[in-house]
This record gives sequence, C-alpha cells and structure tokens, in this order.
Amino acid sequence: MKKSAYFLYFFVVMLTTSCAQKKDSGINVPKEINFSTVLFIDDLQNPWGMAFLSDGSMLITEKAGELIHFKNGNKTLISNLPEIYVRGQGGFMDVELHPDYDKNGWIYFSYSSSKGSGSGGNTAIMRAKLEGNRLIDHQQLYKGVPNTGRGQHFGSRLEFDNEGYLYFSIGDRGNRDENPQDITRDGGKIYRINDDGSIPEDNPFVNRSGAKTAIFSYGHRNPQGLALHPETGKLWAHEHGPRGGDEINVVEKGKNYGWPVITYGINYVGTKITDETTRPGMEQPLYQWTPSIAPCGMAFVTSDKFPDWQGNLLVGSLAFQYLERLEIKNNKITYREKLLEGTGRVRNVKQGPDGYIYVAIEGKGIYKLIPQR
Repeated sequence: MKKSAYFLYFFVVMLTTSCAQKKDSGINVPKEINFSTVLFIDDLQNPWGMAFLSDGSMLITEKAGELIHFKNGNKTLISNLPEIYVRGQGGFMDVELHPDYDKNGWIYFSYSSSKGSGSGGNTAIMRAKLEGNRLIDHQQLYKGVPNTGRGQHFGSRLEFDNEGYLYFSIGDRGNRDENPQDITRDGGKIYRINDDGSIPEDNPFVNRSGAKTAIFSYGHRNPQGLALHPETGKLWAHEHGPRGGDEINVVEKGKNYGWPVITYGINYVGTKITDETTRPGMEQPLYQWTPSIAPCGMAFVTSDKFPDWQGNLLVGSLAFQYLERLEIKNNKITYREKLLEGTGRVRNVKQGPDGYIYVAIEGKGIYKLIPQR
C-alpha cells in the first residue's frame, strides 16, 4: 500500500470520527465511568501479547522480537527465542499459556518466520517451556505457507477454548484475491488445532481433498482479536477491514465470513472493492465499524471489580488511540464508549487473574485500570 493512500485514508477518517458514535444507530451518548489508571509497566515499544503466570508475574511480547518476564517490578529478557522475521506488521506477536500450564509448563507463541519455501515470511505457531530466563523444548506446531515479502496481515492472536483446542488467526497476507476464499491455501483464516499441533478429527475440512485441515473458518481479512464468550463459550473475533468495515464475528465451524466477496469497506483510495455486502452462504458480522477504528486485542469483562461492565467487550483502537467498551444484548451492540482517549495506540487488552483490566499501549507500556468506589 502506497503511503499516499494511507495518508488520504486517515485524513478522511479523522474528519469523520468526531461524530462516529452519533452516526451509529442505537448508540448512546457516553456515560461517566469512575476508574483510575496506573502505568503498571513502563518503557515498552509495541507490547503485542500478554500472559499472566500464577505467581503474579507476566510474560510480554515485543513485536520487534523480545520476550519479557515482568516480576516484582523488574523486567527480564528471555533468551533462546525462535528466529523471528520482523517486517511491516510481522514480528513476535501473541503469547498464551496452556490451560494446564502449572502442570505442564507449555507456553504458546505466534510470530512471523522465514523458515520454509519462498522468500520473506509467514505466520508460525510454536510452543516452548520456560527454564529460568530461557526457552527450552521448542516445538513448531504450524507454519503458514508460502513465505512472502509482503509486510501486512500476519494476524495473529491465540486463544484456547473450554475443551482445550487452540485457535489462532492468520491474515490474508495482502493477497485478498487468492487466499481468504481458498481452503487449500493459508491466509485469511482462523485455525483450530490440538494442544500438540495435531488436527482435531472433527475439523470441518479434514476430509476435503487438498484442504488445509487446520482451518476452522475462512473468508477473513486480518483478525487481531480472539476471545471466548464467558457464558456461551463460543469464540468471538474481530478483524481489520480496509477503509471501513472492521468486523466483530462469532466464529462458527466451517463458515465463510465473506472477505473480499462481501465487505462494508472500500479501498484506501476510495474505490469500491465490491458492490456486495451480503451473499447467501456468507456470514454477516455481528457488528461492523465504519469508519474503521483499526481494532487490536479484545477481552470480555467478568470481574467483580467492574460490576457495571460484566459481560461487556473491550476492544483496542490503533487508529483513534482509545479503548472501546461495548455493551451487548442478544448478540447486538447496544452501547459504545471510548475510554483512555488520546493515551496512545491500544495494542492489547486483558483481564488479569486479579480482576483488574490491563491495557497495552504502544510507545508507553501497560496500564492498569482500577475502579473507584
């Protein structure tokens, strides 16, 4: 994408964003929320992933290729990482603990890797264990192919479900015409594997000739948010649209989410991608943002520390630099609110085991939200 196209896009968006909430049907005027923020971890450049250990410490990935162990106020760099291909939107991305981490010690990572055929890189999934200040027992579980020198749309979030399956996303890698709608190709998909990298027997395309059998859903653009709904246990995802048309989807087995055949977005230069926003056999988003907020990271609130927010969805905005809180009723977004406006590009948000909300902001660090009573 040419720089001039990006500048044009963000100029148009900034002109419209001041009235974006008022334009959305059924969206109310923000109401007062009483909380304070503390800079919990400072001096981070692009904190992409966060994982909380049972001893109260935290693992943080830096996109540029670092893994940080934050414990008792100190940051320690972890060594013996996999080789990471850092280009554009790619680098060291998400981190997730195995549901039985305290028993087996497995830590899961998504990152861009140059291993395999072709020049450039693609998204890979690995698990390893932490021994002291270094990783051991590396096991690559999945690697998107082929490699490409394009710098966009690597994905990639990680999320375990309640049955122990691991889901991860790989964006369309900037090849929207070939990857998202083709189940024989990686890219533009959400995948499901067993914790050891093997393929679940009931994955939707295991018996389809030539298919990538790890695929769970397809027709995605660039999903950078995955979270389990706390009541239904279903996987929710959000993804970047082009200019307009960022989406929230409830991810269903084998379903096609339409990109780029249907979309509410347009090209960055203002031209049409398609005339279609619906088509039989393709899923509609639960919600779509126009103008785009550039969503990254998402978390459901279940904590007793935020009783008024329970069941709400939190989503980071890279483009407009705020944290968005969404109230949901019967799978409909009924209320939106901007939090932490102007603090910076929100890369991730997590609810910690202590019940507080942690927000990772580029160029600053990780903020802790503390409710005021």
